[in-house]
Amino acid sequence: MPLESPSREGDARTGAGACAGVVEQLGDFEHHLSQVEIDRRAWRRARTRRSTGIAVASSLLVGALLVTVIATSPGWEATREAFFNGQYFIESLPAVAEGLLLNIQVLLVSVVFVALGGVLLATARSLRGPVFFPLRFLAAAYTDVFRGMPFIVVLYLVGFGVPALNPTTRIPIGLLGGVALVLTYSSYVGEVLRAGLEAVHPSQRAAARSLGLTHAQTLQHVIVPQAVRKVAPALMNDFISMQKDVGLISTLGAVDAIRAAQIHQASTYNFTAYVVAGLLFIALSWPFIRLSDWWTARLQQREQTGGMV
Repeated sequence: MPLESPSREGDARTGAGACAGVVEQLGDFEHHLSQVEIDRRAWRRARTRRSTGIAVASSLLVGALLVTVIATSPGWEATREAFFNGQYFIESLPAVAEGLLLNIQVLLVSVVFVALGGVLLATARSLRGPVFFPLRFLAAAYTDVFRGMPFIVVLYLVGFGVPALNPTTRIPIGLLGGVALVLTYSSYVGEVLRAGLEAVHPSQRAAARSLGLTHAQTLQHVIVPQAVRKVAPALMNDFISMQKDVGLISTLGAVDAIRAAQIHQASTYNFTAYVVAGLLFIALSWPFIRLSDWWTARLQQREQTGGMV
């Protein structure tokens, strides 16, 4: 029982006893804490400090073991020189960072069109009535094809196949890579959104239509906002995956971060530039990963507290 736990922590109880008569301000109200609540909070703080100490100690132990195993391996010196050379790290950083700008440009433009394409696909697949069967069929066929085909194949087909249709016209490689990204990830995002649309209870749609809203107004003001909230973590995961796959446009010849690292490696026979590119991609993805975790935790908290999700 939570009320019995503080009695097992003598030091926590002793420290909390001195706080008797504490008044807590909650907005415009004053809340007088009981001795039981004070003891409970002291016990929780002691448990938190203990858990934090254990986590730090175990992390340091695991880190020390990993460093020891790697540093004492027979080929560590050669590996360190080939992948973690400080001189080549500094030399390759400007070129790789400049190439990353192309990745960011392609990514930002692609995200907009992927979002639009995903909404259109999800809407088409959610249409009701036999008259919309061709749209539903085309949307389902599109998602089946592009979800089943590896992205690298789509990239080759678009990057080398489309320019071959008119060899006299030069198409920017970044544009071709962006088109491949949009074609592939629109299918993923569309399916995630469709799952969110179907997760909204039918009574929401019926209530909106009974108030006189049209089908489009119901989707815009009632269904889509709820659906997006339900699938927001999955959508963020898709966009994080797209952020990584944007580096594959280097296979078409674009001088992005990966291609810049490859050029540096070809001239120095050292792989440190790839490590630089990897670190830059991690730095680019990290804010979205943390945002995704924060958003997921926030939704779970609201669900557990009974709030509207």
